[in-house]
Amino acid sequence: MSEVSQVRYNAKSHVGLQRSVNEDSVLALPDQRIWVVSDGMGGHAAGDYASQLITGLIATISPDLPASDRMHAVRDAIQKAHGIIREEAEKQGVEVIGATVASLMLANAHFVAIWAGDSRIYRLRNGEIQMLTVDHSVVATLVEAGQLTWDEAEQHPQSNAITRAVGVGNALELDKVRGDAAPGDRFLLCSDGLTKYATFAMLQDLLSRTPLETIVDRLIQLALNGGGADNISVIVVDVD
Repeated sequence: MSEVSQVRYNAKSHVGLQRSVNEDSVLALPDQRIWVVSDGMGGHAAGDYASQLITGLIATISPDLPASDRMHAVRDAIQKAHGIIREEAEKQGVEVIGATVASLMLANAHFVAIWAGDSRIYRLRNGEIQMLTVDHSVVATLVEAGQLTWDEAEQHPQSNAITRAVGVGNALELDKVRGDAAPGDRFLLCSDGLTKYATFAMLQDLLSRTPLETIVDRLIQLALNGGGADNISVIVVDVD
């Protein structure tokens, strides 16, 4: 089987309008066909440390690995980060240092998404948007129970309460989803600094009609126009 045909991407992270430090981290490894968004938690010098550690460890993955080995290498890098962050929190005497992670890998006309927390991955196909990940959050349980939509969940008072993160808790459970990747597919990876302000309809509209060269700036501007209360990280990957 051949690799996913031609892939192009655009990636950017913005501190937002109310934070002094960007605790998000984004990573693009086109040779490895890996893209990552990580959103740090724990405040300055902790959240940014955690997110950068995760992306830094994933960045060491060799482009020469076969696709299945690359997937395991992403998992291993995230689990390694989990252990290091826990040790660092203990050393600093800090209760919580952690970060979300949402990683996308493309290979053999398929995608694999691995994640923990509430950073998200979507796929736009034939003008229709689908959320591929499921938030590890308090409000996600309300969505799954049919009490809220994802758009409504973003406005819930506990929308920021996540139940899983790298560096938090004894064992880290990572979720994974896989599927096919076809020419024309557009993938979006983002931190909750975007999804606080962008409904499914807004995302579908912008992703459907905006070229790759400007889509990331348009999405970030959408979040800034909404208030930009958090760091905003966006990666868009097009399968040509």
